[in-house]
Parts: sequence; structure tokens; C-alpha cells
Amino acid sequence: MAGQKKLLSVSLPCPFLFPFLLLLSSCRTIEGSAVEAEALLQWKQSLPQQQILDSWILPSNSNSSASNPCEWKGIICNNQGLVIEINMASTGLRGTLDKLNFSSFPNLLRLDLKINNLSGAIPPSIGVLSKLQFLDLSTNKLNSTLPLSLANLTEVFELDVSRNFITGSLDPRLFPDGSADSRTGLWSLRNFLLQDTLLQGRVPEEIGNVKSLTLIAFDRSKFSGPIPQSLGNLSNLNVLRLNDNYFSGEIPKGIGNLRNLTDLRLFINNLSGEVPQNLGNVSSLRVVHLAENNFSGDLPPQVCKGGQLVNFSAAYNSFTGPIPTSLNNCPSLFRVLMQNNSLTGSLDRDFGAYPNLNYIDLSYNRIEGNLSPKWGECKNLTLLRITGNKVSGEIPEEITGLKNLVELELSYNNLSGSVPESIGNLSRLSVLGLRNNRLSGSIPIGIGSIGNLASLDLSSNVLGGSIPSEMADCSRLQYLSLSKNNLNGSIPFRIGNLAALQKLLDLSYNSLSGEIPSTLGNLKSLENLNLSHNKLSGSVPNSLGSMVSLVSINLSYNNLEGPLPDEGIFNRAEPDAFSNNEGLCGNIEGLPRCSDHETGDDGGSSKKKLVTILVPTLVGALLISLALFGTVSYILRKKTERVYGGDRTSAKAEEKAIPNMWYFFNGKVVYSDIIEATKEFDDEYCIGEGGSGKVYKAELPEGAVFAVKKLHSRDGEMGMENSKKFQDEARALVETRHSNLVRLFGFCRRKVHTFLVYDYIETGSLAHILSIGKEAMELDWPKRIRAVRGTARALSYLHHNCNPPIIHRNITSKNVLLDSRFEARVSDFGTARFLKADASNWTAVAGTSGYIAPELAYTTVATEKCDVYSFGVLALEVLAGKHPGDLILTLHSSSENNDIDLKDILDSRQPFPRIQKTVNDLSLIMNLAISCVCMNPRSRPTMYEVSRLLEMQAAVG
Repeated sequence: MAGQKKLLSVSLPCPFLFPFLLLLSSCRTIEGSAVEAEALLQWKQSLPQQQILDSWILPSNSNSSASNPCEWKGIICNNQGLVIEINMASTGLRGTLDKLNFSSFPNLLRLDLKINNLSGAIPPSIGVLSKLQFLDLSTNKLNSTLPLSLANLTEVFELDVSRNFITGSLDPRLFPDGSADSRTGLWSLRNFLLQDTLLQGRVPEEIGNVKSLTLIAFDRSKFSGPIPQSLGNLSNLNVLRLNDNYFSGEIPKGIGNLRNLTDLRLFINNLSGEVPQNLGNVSSLRVVHLAENNFSGDLPPQVCKGGQLVNFSAAYNSFTGPIPTSLNNCPSLFRVLMQNNSLTGSLDRDFGAYPNLNYIDLSYNRIEGNLSPKWGECKNLTLLRITGNKVSGEIPEEITGLKNLVELELSYNNLSGSVPESIGNLSRLSVLGLRNNRLSGSIPIGIGSIGNLASLDLSSNVLGGSIPSEMADCSRLQYLSLSKNNLNGSIPFRIGNLAALQKLLDLSYNSLSGEIPSTLGNLKSLENLNLSHNKLSGSVPNSLGSMVSLVSINLSYNNLEGPLPDEGIFNRAEPDAFSNNEGLCGNIEGLPRCSDHETGDDGGSSKKKLVTILVPTLVGALLISLALFGTVSYILRKKTERVYGGDRTSAKAEEKAIPNMWYFFNGKVVYSDIIEATKEFDDEYCIGEGGSGKVYKAELPEGAVFAVKKLHSRDGEMGMENSKKFQDEARALVETRHSNLVRLFGFCRRKVHTFLVYDYIETGSLAHILSIGKEAMELDWPKRIRAVRGTARALSYLHHNCNPPIIHRNITSKNVLLDSRFEARVSDFGTARFLKADASNWTAVAGTSGYIAPELAYTTVATEKCDVYSFGVLALEVLAGKHPGDLILTLHSSSENNDIDLKDILDSRQPFPRIQKTVNDLSLIMNLAISCVCMNPRSRPTMYEVSRLLEMQAAVG
């Protein structure tokens, strides 16, 4: 036997051993590369055809060396030509991982498939990648379960499966008989028996066995159950992101032992109990997010023990006890959110100076103390919000030195003293809220120099003096409340210059006197006006009746007299809005009729005599004028026909001959200007097309830009049958004004052309923005909420503020435009018709497929509820980022909608909102939209109800 061994040892001389081994290794490399290529090609074959994989192909004359996939897109090999990395991140890859044979890649170190459109489950066979160090499957549409085999990836240091639909549970259907594939070693009988503890979306405890992990990212998925206790064993862990899930129970105390932890995100879950106090022992912490859970007890006092904490949130919990003491000396802080708890402490003692602080919200706690001058050292602060606490003392002058401050919200405290005169130094300030304090003195004139101010609330204080007229210089102001103070003097007439004022003008509960300025009628966008409980006198200006955007008005408890205007809001307001004004009269319940005021012994007789004299005179003059006008028009028309020849009349001559054919800018822009600007409606200038016509961009020589909608000939022919009706409706639309409607400047109709001229909105339609990934990402949740709210406001105005009401009939994402401030502007009144009480409204079905109310399939009666349905579709589309056709079918086929989850609807291109207020806003929109798309029109709300609820939600802090 020994001889045989010796003979064997000398049978292969050493000089030949190395070439033999090299050849053997080369053969294995070629074989391995071919196996990898075949596995990749098999996976490609199972996927939908897509350009990103075009390079994954073998030459037609392939041989063993040509099968190396190292030149393929996304494939990286080592020096031996074996695949060590598959990186297809952000390529739009579609399909599943079902046919990817992981066992063919024994050398794979990195698998990066993030930000794609992959769906289906994560295959259990992924556990064979024993050398894998980096696994990122985030931001896809992966679902089903988190396989236990991930515990076999003992070399992985980054594990990211976030932003998917993974539940985390073990699906027993994978192995109905409890067996497993022994060749892969993925599943044991023990693991299978664990399935009962892993159901309901739990993360397996085995995750704690992967000791190399430095990053775990499971955020924005559907994990539930407790956080595994074994996470406390991962001593190398730097980042733990479990936010936006359904985790419950307490935070494992072992997490406080992770000395290398820098980033802990647990916000938006169902976690409860107390936060482990030993979390403060982790001196490396830079990010700690605990917001929007059910935590109670004290916050860890040493959460900034290491002095490195940058972002800290504990908002929307039930924390009690003091502000963490370590925050007093934590200069690294950048963003702090602790609102909506029951935290105690002193604002001046428990907080220090923060040179990097950008945003801090301490609202709705039980914090006392004074607003310290030290806050003036936070030079980078953009938001300081301390609403709803017990802060007292004066507002320090140092606060007005914060040049970057955008929002200063100190409402509902015990602040006293005066508003600093230097408040005007805050040139970037957009929101100033000092409501419900004990502030005295006068309103600083300097407020008028804050050019960016959009919201000003000084209500419920003891401010005195007059309203400074300089306040009218705040050209961007949308919300103004000075109610419940001791203001006196008159209302400055310059208040009418606040053209942007939209949400509210509230001057109620003061001692204002004098007359209501007629200039208030210039506030064409204002929705709510409250001048009640003052000492105002004189008559109500007729200009208030022309404020078409007004939703509510209150003039009660004043000394007003004379007749109320008989148009606009005065035809809809409740009687209480004008009560306790002894001299007022009008056709309002509870007020005397103005005719009763006019009758008297002498006055009535004089007026009757005056009427007897004036009426015949005026009628005679009117008849003479009409006769002269008809004669002149006839002569001009005949003259034009002789010169230009019947239907071939030139545009210029037709304008002069028949000036009332168009109605536009009082004649400053004429028909020929539009024709010339569009080169007679050349397709070069076409920017869109709908069912009723094409839209053109018209740039006039003087710089004005308009959107011109040229109606199709069939629409023109239909209109020619009743020219007067068309002109009456179009003129009414021209006079319809609202901040959320695209303004119709004019119209023209002649035998050749019929078109409408609108304001040109540069940003484009919602449909366009949502269809482009980059622009859809920029349209974040607050902007989308604003767009839905603005659309509802516009439709409420059309249905409930116009007389007669207007039905749009074609509400779609193409017909809702966004201006430069992302405010919604409803466009396209080409299919709009007026809803008259004495009309049957039987018309041809108008609108766009997918938005048309179902009742129009069996009746052509157009009602406001048709617009309500279309709005519901639009609102769901804004939330989802695409047309919600499948969702609506589900809603219509099911009697119960309780299982609809907001997370399942929202556009996956946007991160789930972290702020509870935003979640509440989106939930309300979802619920309202669902009610709007009810099959039964009677079950749908009115647009007034929808708009009202959205506005009420917006007013909630």
C-alpha cells in the first residue's frame, strides 16, 4: 500500500503539476461562466421583452469563450471571468425573480435591483448565495413573504427590501407537506415548525444570526408583529429602518446596546410602551425617529449623549415627562419634531443655542417658561412652531433677526407685551401666527414690508389702535385674521389691494367704525369675509355682491343700514349673517323689505312722481337708440358685402362691420390678431386636442399669450342654429371669475371659425405632470392635496355660486391645469352648459371615457352629480398617480369598501407621508373620492359639501 502511494507521488512530476492545476481551473472558469450565462438568459426569457436586456445575447457562432456574460449590461465579473455583481438598479426592469437560478452564481457578492418594477415573491433559493455581501431589492412591487433563507446569508452587511409589499410572514403553502429541498439546505423541519410564530407578517428572529449586518431597511412595507429581540445581537448594525409598517409591541431593550447604531427609524408604526432608557447610551446616534406611534412614558434623557444627534422626532405619541436633558447641549441638531405629546419642561432652561437648527416643532405639549433670546442664535432656523403650550413673557427682539425664518407660529400660549416693531425684518416670513395670547399694543407698521407673508393671524389678543394701511403692501397675503382684539378706527380702503387674499378676511369682534370700503369688492378671490361685531355704519357696498368667489359672509352686529346688494353671496347667505343691523333691508328672512323703507307720507309720493316722469322718457330714448343702431348696422353690412363679396369677407372688414361678433378685452384684441398669431390655426401652434376641438397657443405681438380653443365644425354648426344662446352663454362664462378657474377672456363665432380664448397656463395639465416620472416626483403630497382642494373649490363655485348653476361635464386630469404656484385651475368650458331650473337638460353625452358618470349610459340628463363623479375619479387619480379604473371597478362590484388601505392607493413614486396631518388630509380625500364615485347619484355628496370638508380639514392645525 505504501509502495502504491510512493509510485503515485512520483508519477506526476512537480514541474507539470502547476500547469495541470491552471488548466483545470481554466476549465472550471469557462464552465462556470457558461452556466452563469445560461442562467441569465433563462431569466431574461421569463421576463417581458425590454430594451435594457438587449445586450444579454450570445453570438450566433458562440463557443465556450463567447458565452462569458461579463460584457452584458449590469453584469460585473472578477479577474477569472465569473459573475460577482448583478447591478440593474434604476433601469425600469420588469418581471419577477422566479426564474433566476441563484445557485448558478456561487461567487456573487452584490445583487442590486432597486428602483424597478419587479413583482412577485422573493424566491427562497436566494439563500444559496453564501458569499453575498450586498442585497438591495428596494422600491419595487415585490409581495408575499420574507423567506427565512435570508438567515443563511451570513456575509451580508447591507439588506434592503424597503418600499415593497412584503409582509414578512412564512407562507406554509410553499411546503404543504413540511418538506424542503435538501440540495439547497434552505429549509429545515425546525424552520417549518416556526411558521405559526411568523404568520401575520412578522420578521423572523433568525435575522439576528446575520452578525455581519450593518444596514437593515424594511421601511414602507407591510411588516407587522413585534420587532425581533434578536436585533439586539447585531453589534455591527449602523442603520435600522423599520418605519412605515405595522410593527407593534415594545422596542427591544437590546437595541440600546448597539454601540455602533447611528440611524434608528421606527416612525409610523403601532409600537407602544416606553422607549428603552438605555437608548441614550448609544453615543453614535445621529438620527432617531420615533414619531407617530403609541409610545408613553419618558423620552431617554441622554438621547444626545454623544453630541452628534442631527434629526430627532417623537411627534404624535403619548410621551410625558421632561424634555430630554441632553438636548440642552446638542449643537448638532438640525431638525426636531416633538409636537402633540404631553411633554413638560421650560423653554428657556431646557433648550440651548443651535447654530445648525433648521426646523423645530414643539406644538401642543405642556412646556412653560419664556421665549429666550437664545433662539435668536439659531441663524439657520426656517420654522419655529411652539403652538399650544404655556409659554409666557414677551417676544424677544432677537427673534426678528432670524433672516431665514419662513414660519413663526406661537399661537395658543400666554405671551404678553407687544409685537416687536422690527418684525418687518423677517423678509422671508410666510406664516406668522400669534393667535390666542395676551399681546397688547398696536399692530406694527413693519408687517407691511414682509413681502412673502401669506398667512397672518393676530386674533384673540388685546391689540389696540387702528389697522395700519401699510398692511395692504403684503401682496401675497392669502389669510388675514385680526378678530377678537380691541382695534378701532376705520377699515383701510387699501385693504382692497390685497388681490391674493383668498381663504379668509376676519376683522370681527373689534371696535371698528366708519363705512365698509367699497374697495373690498376688488378681492375677487376671497372666499370668507367676516366683519361682524363691530361698529360699522353706512350702507353695504354693491361691490361686495360682485365678489363671485365668496362662500361665506358675516356682517351681523353692526350699525349698517340701507338695502343689501341683490346678487352674489347675498342671495345665498344665512339670515344670521346680517342680523342685529337695525337699518338694513332686503329680501332676506328676518330683514324688512326695502319697499317698506321707501314708502312714507312725502317720500313715497315724490318717488312715484319721479318714476312717472322718468320711465316714459327713458323708454323713448331707448327705442330711438335701437332704431339708429339697427339702421347703421344694416348699412355697414350691405357695404361690406358689396366690397368684399358675401362669405369671403376679410377678417378686418368683418370686425369693423359686425363688432359684436366677438367679445374680448373691450376690443383691444381682435379676431385678426388671433388668426395671425396662429397662422390660421396651423398645427404648428396646436398644444392639445379634446373631444370638442383643438387648443392653440397664441402669442400676440405685444407679448400677451393665450390658449385658443377652436371648436370642431360640428360644434360650430350646432351653435349656428342658436347664435344668441351661444353668445349669451359665452358672455356669462367670460364674466365668471374664480381663482381656481382658467379665465375665459373672450369668444368669437363666424361662419369659418368658432373659438374661445383662455388664459394660458404654462405648467401644464395634471395628466401631463403625472405621466412624467420626474415631474410626478416633484408633485409631492402637499401639492397634490392643494390641487384636489382647488379643483373642489372651483366646482363648488360653478355649482353653487353661479346663477344659473354651471355643469362642467368634462372634468378630467387633462382639464385641470397647474399654475406656477401649483394651484389648480379648471379649464375647458367648451362642453359646459347651464343648468336651469325650468329646463330638462337633455343633451348629447359629453365628457371623456373613464370619467363619465355611469348613469349617463342609460340617460342623457346632465346634473351636478355627473361632475361630482368625475371629480371623484380625478381625486383618486391624483392620489394613485394614474387613472384608477381597476379600483373603481372594485368599488362598484363590492358593497363594502372597508378593506381599502391608503397605502395601497397612493402613488408608489412618492414616499409615504411622514406627517400625520398629511396622512389625514390624504385619507379624507380618499374617502370623499370613494363617496363621489358611488353608482347611485343620490348617494354622492355635493361639491359644496366636499369643498367644505376639505377646507375644514385644511384649517386643522
